[in-house]
Amino acid sequence: MTSTEAHDTASSTAVGAHLRSAAERDASPQFVLPLVVRIERAAPPARTDALETAARAVLVLLSDARATGDGEWAAAVRDWQDARIRKVVRRARGAEWRRAEALPGITVTGDHAEVRVHPPVPLDGWPKDLARLQVSGTELDDPEPPSAPPAGNPVLWLNPGVTMSAGKTMAQAGHGAQLAWWELSAPERAAWRDAGFPLSVRTAPADAWDGLTRGGLPVVHDAGFTEIAPGPTVVAEGGDPFCPLPGGRRP
Repeated sequence: MTSTEAHDTASSTAVGAHLRSAAERDASPQFVLPLVVRIERAAPPARTDALETAARAVLVLLSDARATGDGEWAAAVRDWQDARIRKVVRRARGAEWRRAEALPGITVTGDHAEVRVHPPVPLDGWPKDLARLQVSGTELDDPEPPSAPPAGNPVLWLNPGVTMSAGKTMAQAGHGAQLAWWELSAPERAAWRDAGFPLSVRTAPADAWDGLTRGGLPVVHDAGFTEIAPGPTVVAEGGDPFCPLPGGRRP
């Protein structure tokens, strides 16, 4: 798989119902979750805003009534989660963005970022208007260094020793948010959803990364198909009162 295909695949060190052997996952029909980030040439979003918006978009999809129970997207979501968890972030502007908005999905907004998440599609069955969008080269910057995460926010900590494009990092942040979601009870999920899924995405301090990966928190392990070698990329750390994962917030 080449870097331009950017099928971003991850697993978790957490123990949960969705964890299966690699052979079992590979034997299942393969689906991918499409995310489209709006990047207008004159006004691209800040990198951290885009990362956090992408993570929230995954949670919004997972919590949507259409994605659960007998909802119209539920079967596709179940098939996607039963196989390898693949997400692909593509970029759009102008008419491309308007065509993406016309397809089934949900647009999630951040401070300035806009990310549209679509229900999972077969790995080789992308809608035409999404398949034509660009994957590689999604680069964004933060005008100023991100501030400290707000008190109480769950945090998706990025591996400080790994460099990834903005698009791949958005997918990885989405993986981290999904692993956190899986660890929560129904009331905890509802409380987080009703609050609008507050969360932060930050690069972990270099001296804290090993402790984060060994603290019993959900850890995203990239499969190494694109951009980087296999290994841990994101640790999901819970907040108070929302997303209370084991370990709580660190000082």
